[in-house]
Amino acid sequence: MGKNRQGKKAVLPTLGELRLLQILWRIGEGTVDDIVRASGEDPPPNYKTVQAWLRIMEGKGQVDHKQEGRAFVFWPLIGRGDVHRLSIRQLLAKYFAGSRSELLMEFLSDERITREELRQLESLIRSRRREQT
Repeated sequence: MGKNRQGKKAVLPTLGELRLLQILWRIGEGTVDDIVRASGEDPPPNYKTVQAWLRIMEGKGQVDHKQEGRAFVFWPLIGRGDVHRLSIRQLLAKYFAGSRSELLMEFLSDERITREELRQLESLIRSRRREQT
């Protein structure tokens, strides 16, 4: 996962970039106008700000664009799963010294975990064990 489709090293998006990615994941692709309208925010984000963020994100390899007439149509180059993995890797490195087991132990000690979540985790662990044997 370390690189996006353009070969650049993947970078965890800022909160503002993540908001734009979430919109693009939902609508697939769109112009700056489409993205501003799809934000659902009141007041909507500033057109020029969104345009500037998209250019920055393009430089980071998070989005790409094509020209259709006079408009630029943007789409995401990284998916939700990519952002999830990057986030977890950063969390592991920053707070758990890279220890997956420490992270999981902390997660499992949380009293808010449901029976269904535990069942899903058990199933995932069993599946991963089978893959490794």
